[in-house]
Amino acid sequence: MAADLYPPLNLKISTPLLELHGATDDLLTQLLPVVRAGVAGSPPFPFDDPMSLYDDNPGRERRWLQAIWRGRGTVRPDSWRLYFAVMVEGQAVGMQDLLGREFDSFRTVSTFSWLAPGVRHRGLGREMRAAILHLAFEGFGASEATSEAFFDNVASNRVSEVMGYQPDGSDWATRRGEAAVLKRWRLTRDAWAANRRSDIELTGVDECKPVLYITDTVR
Repeated sequence: MAADLYPPLNLKISTPLLELHGATDDLLTQLLPVVRAGVAGSPPFPFDDPMSLYDDNPGRERRWLQAIWRGRGTVRPDSWRLYFAVMVEGQAVGMQDLLGREFDSFRTVSTFSWLAPGVRHRGLGREMRAAILHLAFEGFGASEATSEAFFDNVASNRVSEVMGYQPDGSDWATRRGEAAVLKRWRLTRDAWAANRRSDIELTGVDECKPVLYITDTVR
């Protein structure tokens, strides 16, 4: 029933290597063991966020779920966030988010993702980024996408670089309560289109547009 009332839960993006499914509560439950086992113990350390990858206690799992539920319920023309479970061979192995920031005015999106340690270094990070960008540009008519990662997160920064993003300055964020430098990246629609893939399939896009206040996809 929740998926019928909130169409983004029916979204699916399919590539040859993986699928992104709207993160229903059933899929979030599948991911709970990954979250439970995902305490960060060595660099590069991730962002501080409601999931709290540094505290090994049940409270962090509740905070993770609560943040996603709040995100579902906070949808405005200028601000929304979609959550996807990354599915590989039928197993949920991570998450990929798409954030619309001032989308009604600027058609700008940003992305956020994580993968279970056991499935990293298999090209999945790049594949899930390609999938979510296809939804943003082809499905929703985005004009540009941004990304950011800590300066020592080589894998994430490399994904942005090889996918055509250009450096876009730096910023600050905290991890483990301490300030650290972020690298910022920017991908224009033209740069994405130059390397657009033909093997990515979108399902359920049109039903989502009214919920996200998207009235057209051409600019």
